[in-house]
Amino acid sequence: MLNAKHTKGGMHMVRVFLVEDEILIRNGIKNSIEWEKEGYRFAGEASDGELALPMVLKEKPDILITDVRMPFMNGLELANLVKKELPGIKIVILSGYDEFEYAKDAIQIGVARYLLKPVSSAKLLETLGEISGQILHEQKEKELKNEYLREMRENEELKKMKFFGELVSGNISPADAIEKSRSFNINLSAQVYKIILFKIQNPSCQGSMPESFIEAYEEIENTAASIEYVYSFQRGADGWAFLLVADGQEEIEAKETYFIKALEEVTSKYPGTEYFGGSGNPVFRLRELNNSFHSADCAFASRFTKEINQIVKYSDSSIKQNIDSFDCNSFTEIEQTHNVIGKFLNNGTLEEVDSFVNACFQEIPEKQFRSTLMRQYIIMNIYISVMSFCEKILASAGRRVDEEARAADDEAMKKAILTTESIDDIKIYIGHLLEQALETRNTVSGRRYSDIIKTAINQIESTYMSDTISLNTVAASAGMSPSYFSSIFSREMGRTFTEYLTEVRMEKAKELLACSSMKTSETGYAVGYKDPHYFSYIFKKMTGCSPKKYRSDRKGEEQ
Repeated sequence: MLNAKHTKGGMHMVRVFLVEDEILIRNGIKNSIEWEKEGYRFAGEASDGELALPMVLKEKPDILITDVRMPFMNGLELANLVKKELPGIKIVILSGYDEFEYAKDAIQIGVARYLLKPVSSAKLLETLGEISGQILHEQKEKELKNEYLREMRENEELKKMKFFGELVSGNISPADAIEKSRSFNINLSAQVYKIILFKIQNPSCQGSMPESFIEAYEEIENTAASIEYVYSFQRGADGWAFLLVADGQEEIEAKETYFIKALEEVTSKYPGTEYFGGSGNPVFRLRELNNSFHSADCAFASRFTKEINQIVKYSDSSIKQNIDSFDCNSFTEIEQTHNVIGKFLNNGTLEEVDSFVNACFQEIPEKQFRSTLMRQYIIMNIYISVMSFCEKILASAGRRVDEEARAADDEAMKKAILTTESIDDIKIYIGHLLEQALETRNTVSGRRYSDIIKTAINQIESTYMSDTISLNTVAASAGMSPSYFSSIFSREMGRTFTEYLTEVRMEKAKELLACSSMKTSETGYAVGYKDPHYFSYIFKKMTGCSPKKYRSDRKGEEQ
């Protein structure tokens, strides 16, 4: 029999609360048991249910012992009310009346035990021991489940990313959005909404990300999670989207100011980590959230053309001017795109190409594209910038330009000059050009996704037995933020990084269980799990049976 004195590993002592109107009986029960010696904590006492109710709800004991017959509020009434507020509490009813109705009502309420008075301390201890065993088992199961959910959080984040896409695209009704948001502990019932897009990066790093970047990443997530009106969504290469909710215009602005200050304070702690953010306009209906996202995205897109380490508001006059009424009287502004393109090609990603192209074209007023000469100049200028970058990066790797490919690119550029008439046509051509350049960069520098995934898999295969391997550590070694790496890994592999790591560990565990004499706990430790209980929990979750049963079944097959 497992009782409270056997608690280990951070389990709290089982707390007991006693309710009995007869003071002699109450003192007898309280004083006849050495509670702490037996592994319990006596959490309090009361003389009737009415007095006990607020005390029990405040103390939240694990076990409530209560007499059934008491003035003001009897034990069954108390048990019924407590169970509604504390469904996990175990209740022991004491009664001097051996009546079927009481027992039947107690069963309906969900009472753990029904004991007839007088009850000896030995009998009570025996009952408490049985209940404590059940409590400790439930606590352990809850801890294991929570640990599993923490490990599988990556999958939840990917689901949240998809949900955010539905929200801002308008592909989900407000009613369905509110219903679905509950599964992510998000409350979308508000009067005002605002979206802030935010990203951090460390452009100085080559290869693996410094530990400080991962710390900054985690602190930003924790900061957002600690503010009740902020809901965060990971966006892969584009960082985060933060959804702010409030009950009025002034309140949303105050909350925005507070949150932006919090983000700036976090990033200021980590030298070398750069940030940029874009804040959208507030909207007053959930169905209009796409408008807030669009304005935030316009502000966020200016990260390619503006100074770093700031959070730009779409409502700022400077942003509106650039987007709506920018005036260009010469080629100077367009020529400045050469430096901007060079910076993007050094640090940008394939996923960011569309955003970058839109940001560049925001800086040029639409009327400039009415001129054939200007359209041709824009295409040629960007083409030269991109080709110069490709030649430079190939030369740095000791490689020569493929003359046939270059000739084909020249012909494509000439065709684009002669045929593109609309802004969209130019954007498509420029986007394709940039994608080619990034593919060249990634191939030369070894930053291709296939290489990244291969390296990550090799790292898993060689270090799966370490309890320190995680999404964050592998993402850092790949020089990516965890969310960006997670999105790439999931897309390329068809399952999350954590799911893949768990599969590898389980396959190794199966081999050890079938082919070695290791104990279950030793097997778990050998594949990266320090807690043998958690290893057994995960193994059963993944295979449908316990490690011991798996081993016995394999042994049986051999015989």
